[in-house]
Amino acid sequence: MTSEVATQRLPARVIQISRLATLFLGGIAVLLISISLAGGFGAVAIPLDVVWSVVANKVFPGSVDVTWSRGWENIVWEIRFPRALLAAIVGAGLGMVGAALQAITRNHLADPHLLGVSSGAAFGAILALLHTGLFLGLFTVPLLAFAGALVATSIVVAVSRFANAMSADRLVLTGVAVSFVIMALANFLIFLGDPRAANTVVFWLLGGLGLAQWSHLIYPLAALCLCGGYFQFHASDLNAMTIGDESAATLGVPVARFRVEVFIAAALLTGSLVAFSGTIGFVGLMVPHCVRFLVGGDNYRVLPFSALFGAIFLVWADVLARTVLAPEDMPIGILTGLFGGVFFVVLLRRRSR
Repeated sequence: MTSEVATQRLPARVIQISRLATLFLGGIAVLLISISLAGGFGAVAIPLDVVWSVVANKVFPGSVDVTWSRGWENIVWEIRFPRALLAAIVGAGLGMVGAALQAITRNHLADPHLLGVSSGAAFGAILALLHTGLFLGLFTVPLLAFAGALVATSIVVAVSRFANAMSADRLVLTGVAVSFVIMALANFLIFLGDPRAANTVVFWLLGGLGLAQWSHLIYPLAALCLCGGYFQFHASDLNAMTIGDESAATLGVPVARFRVEVFIAAALLTGSLVAFSGTIGFVGLMVPHCVRFLVGGDNYRVLPFSALFGAIFLVWADVLARTVLAPEDMPIGILTGLFGGVFFVVLLRRRSR
């Protein structure tokens, strides 16, 4: 009897795996097409066949006859393509961080922006740019951004314990309060800093991908692979944490240590992303919710799909940011803030029901 039931359930399991595989492969195809299209959109429109030809000629020199201008080639290869790749990396990282934080805090409203992680990273980046200088070279901004994100996360946890506000909803409120305090301190740093560096600081406060360079992509990509791999490897532990600390401990999860490790990994990844993209909010809030609607709540599926959908979302958000007011380049944080604010209100309304 048991074997017959298993035989009946097998096709359903196969269908589910096939559906998820199709969805994931389709998402990868959409991401690749999105990055290609992003190379053609902007103040100067470039045909898609030219974009593909430029990329093919750079990857395989001499494989395509050069029929385009040097200016188009520089726009595609030196400006738009690394920018689209950085958008994909940042979107993937923020999506995974949001999913991990929501699991570890058992709060679907958790987000690196709302929990103060992004604000702490921005504080560290502004400190490096305006006051300490690049004393460690190119690593200075990412390291201080990571330190700021880690300190902000520690403060949120400490204040929550001090105020006896460790419940899911109160933890988010604590994060918002700490975020306001940290941003006030960041504004104070700006006030004390060199006014001539205001444009650079605005980039970090409002978020933007206009400083993307090929030589810089390796750093956020390495942080994404390291921390994202850690989240995925511990997906079962994240699943256990969603049902409560006591249940997770019963299943063998070292609750206190694991929560600290996840916060450190989230701070490291967020700090690395903020160092090269500025503070881009609400991606980590919106994307995991949309993913759970499609693939369910198992973090084995939620984490990789959050990375994929986050990458697609931010690529197109960046395309919209640099085309809606062309030739002006709107900070991408403005758009994600608009989308995220509306999504947050809708999410609160659904939770209240």
